[in-house]
Amino acid sequence: MELPHRPVELTDRLRQQLGSVSTATIVSQLQRRGMQNCFLSGLRPLHADQRLLGYAHTLRYVPARPDLAEVVGFNAQRVAVEAIATDDVLIIEARGEPDAGTIGDIFALRARQLGAAGVITDGALRDTPAIRDLGMPVYHLSSHAATLGRLHSPLDHQIPIACAGVTVLPGDIIVGDGEGAVVVPASMVVEAAADSVAMELREEFAIERIGQGASCDGYFPLAKENRPEFETWLAAREG
Repeated sequence: MELPHRPVELTDRLRQQLGSVSTATIVSQLQRRGMQNCFLSGLRPLHADQRLLGYAHTLRYVPARPDLAEVVGFNAQRVAVEAIATDDVLIIEARGEPDAGTIGDIFALRARQLGAAGVITDGALRDTPAIRDLGMPVYHLSSHAATLGRLHSPLDHQIPIACAGVTVLPGDIIVGDGEGAVVVPASMVVEAAADSVAMELREEFAIERIGQGASCDGYFPLAKENRPEFETWLAAREG
C-alpha cells in the first residue's frame, strides 16, 4: 500500500494552532469526528515539558526471526532511520513488548541529525539516559538494556502500522505534550486544529467564570444564553 509521504503541509498557522492546544483537546475534537482511538495509550514522554509536532514516519517490527533480514534483503531499522526527513517523527510498532530495546542512542542521534522532530515507540528504549540527553521529544513504553534482536525483527517502514493501539499512516500528524501523544489523520488536521483552538477559548472563559463562583451549568459546555457574554469576553481578550 503506497501512500504519500506528506499528504498535508504543516503550515505556520497549523504549527501555531497545534502547538497551543493540549492533546486532550485534540482528542476531543477527533472523537467528535468519529476517531475514537487516536491517543497512544500507555506511552510516556522522556521530557514532560516538551511538545512534539511532526509527520509520522512509520517503522514496523515483527517477532524475532533470525533469517528475516536475509530474506527481505535489508535491515528496515537502518533504512527507516536513514530515510528520515526534517520534521519526521519516527514511530515504531513494537507490539507493546516492554522487554527489549527498539531504538538506542546512536540511531536516535542519527535521526535527530537528519531533522527528526521526535521518536515514538510502543516498546522499550535502550540507552535511555543517553537518549534523554539528546533533548529530543521521545515517547516510550519502557526501558530495557537488551537489543531489539531479543524479541524483534525490523520488517518494513513507511507502511500503515499499529502503535500503542492506534492505526498510524505515513504522513499522519503527531502531536505530543506532557500527557502523551495523539495521531491526527492528515485529512482532519486543518479543521481539528482550528476547532481545538476555539474549544480552548471557550474552556478558558468557563474556567474564569467558574473560578469566580459560577456553576458549571451554562458555562461548561457554553450555553446559548451565555454566548453574548462569551463574545464580549473574547473581544476584550483579543483587543
